[in-house]
Amino acid sequence: MKAAECDVLIDMLEKRFTRHLQRHPGVDWQAVQQRLLADPKKLAVLHAMERSGGEPDVVGGPDGSGAYLFCDCAAESPPGRRSLCYDAAALASRKLNKPQDDAMTMAAAMGIGMLTEAQYRALQEVGEFDLKTSSWIATPPGIRKLGGALFCDRRYGQVFVYHNGAESYYAARGFRGAVSV
Repeated sequence: MKAAECDVLIDMLEKRFTRHLQRHPGVDWQAVQQRLLADPKKLAVLHAMERSGGEPDVVGGPDGSGAYLFCDCAAESPPGRRSLCYDAAALASRKLNKPQDDAMTMAAAMGIGMLTEAQYRALQEVGEFDLKTSSWIATPPGIRKLGGALFCDRRYGQVFVYHNGAESYYAARGFRGAVSV
């Protein structure tokens, strides 16, 4: 990323941070900004999250290492990460009507981890997300081995965890990710 792009991204992240203080009570922006400026690779990851519609924001930290957790905080599953099956094996198994990509491969290419069920539920504690969409979440190996994958959404004031075949994909299902900075 060029210096000017970094400045624009940091300014955008600061404005979002300030607008949504309930997501990170007691966290100081200056400390977050220092971590961001010290790690250009993580800035590039946040830039990729932003470009795909994720609207990353701080939702946790600092942890024991001083890192802050950034998560996709777009109201709905990021639009640039929808219509994806779960992983590369699921994509390869589709014979017809293959989506362009899969969630796990895209997350890895962006440098983020897909949210776990616990992280998804924690995200829902700081806001209401996926009221009209759903998001794939990291699926336990035992479920994945049997051909399934998990996704979540929020309906009727509750967070729901569902299952589907990993090869399925829908226009309203994407994935959310997180990265520690």
